[in-house]
Amino acid sequence: MSTTGLGSLPGDEIREWTKVLLEAVDIPFLAELPSRPYGDMLSRAVAVLNELAADLQPAGWRLTGGGDPRASLDQRRARSLLAEDLDALEELADGYTGPLKLQLTGPWTLASTVELPRGDKVLADHGARRDLAQTLALGLSDHVAEVRRRVPGAEVVVQIDEPGLPAVLAGAVPTASGWSKHRSVDGPGAVELLSLVTTQAPTVIHCCAARPPIEVFTKSGAAGVAVDISLLNNAAWDQIAIAAEAGTTLYAGLIPTTGALPNEEQAAGPLVRRWRELGLDPELLKKVVITPACGLAASPSPADARSRLELLRRTADAVAEAAENS
Repeated sequence: MSTTGLGSLPGDEIREWTKVLLEAVDIPFLAELPSRPYGDMLSRAVAVLNELAADLQPAGWRLTGGGDPRASLDQRRARSLLAEDLDALEELADGYTGPLKLQLTGPWTLASTVELPRGDKVLADHGARRDLAQTLALGLSDHVAEVRRRVPGAEVVVQIDEPGLPAVLAGAVPTASGWSKHRSVDGPGAVELLSLVTTQAPTVIHCCAARPPIEVFTKSGAAGVAVDISLLNNAAWDQIAIAAEAGTTLYAGLIPTTGALPNEEQAAGPLVRRWRELGLDPELLKKVVITPACGLAASPSPADARSRLELLRRTADAVAEAAENS
């Protein structure tokens, strides 16, 4: 069984975290440190948008007119920070071979968060949200190629973060006025744009919701789905079971991001129990990747976050033992 994290971590020391991640988890990843200016998940995505310009307003990121990315000082700063992080990764991962994960905000979460030049969300404009998704896919392609160049032994895995997609599908994203909601997007429409960003590398789509749209993720070409096990309702588990039996890898969020740490048996228990209740093959359980419930940026300290990452391996061993005994 493998372990990994879901992207965000506390603190601002990218070099220290890169060293830790190359040792602490089976699938190291390029950390997101949102406590730094331009270090959050949205800024990371804006940094890879090579053909769209955006600037940072008090309300968040907004696309700008003219189509010249060089016009945005904020975007250049976000790109500079990403380049610094890649420099650290290249140096510290010298000679590394194996899986290496990159995280990027997905097209639907980006469209429901980033504003158009006139002020409403990109989600409001069908053409604009497709342009954004296409540009994101092109930027991701360049990003993946850059990481492969810097770390030649890396087997790149891409994690697409879509925390906003359930609200998009439900028609629950407020309009600029706040008096109404944007029209809901249907499943095929959601698949269409997600499919643009699942072709650059093996892709896992992450969504912490009680009922993440697993079917949308798998139909878009995702090889894996990352979820918070503690939040899943029965309908979500039914979709997880179907996906697992079809060969989709489950990234199971078992370690809480804050609060008291469980022991490994307590952390493994909810996954193992539900797996048995659903009558799923124990051999499939051995293929699950163990993760924290979500990103660890809310952890009170880097030391606390590191303890949670260290618990991943012990939890994976407990899950593997339970699978052997099933």
